[in-house]
Amino acid sequence: MRNICFSLFLATPASAWDFTPGLPCLLTHDQGTVSAELTYDPTAPLYSITITRSTPWPDAPVFAMRFDGPAGLTISTDRQTLSADRRALTVTDRGFGNVLNGLQFNQTATALLGDQAVSFDLSDAADAVAAFRDCKPTAGA
Repeated sequence: MRNICFSLFLATPASAWDFTPGLPCLLTHDQGTVSAELTYDPTAPLYSITITRSTPWPDAPVFAMRFDGPAGLTISTDRQTLSADRRALTVTDRGFGNVLNGLQFNQTATALLGDQAVSFDLSDAADAVAAFRDCKPTAGA
């Protein structure tokens, strides 16, 4: 029985939110068919979020993120860009307070474009988001 449980654990993809300091600082999350990557360059300052799917995003004028949980909110923009293969959607801005609050203080995040939606589990995001918020330029940068 232990071997079966251990095998199931190994077969489950890692889905932790991970912070990597540097220039830029990175916050990443991979769920297999969808991943999120946030960057922050504290010298600019400039933030970005890129959500990559295994299938192309549709054409739509507005991108939104809905955060569900104790500090729920929905934010939207019309400034998203798509990669050449349309699988990666990116938004950049000088401020990401609402995005970071949504990721740190809620249970799920759902990215919405047209009739497509992808959700992310935020159950282990808080510590990584807190570290990402504290990103500072490295010495000599």
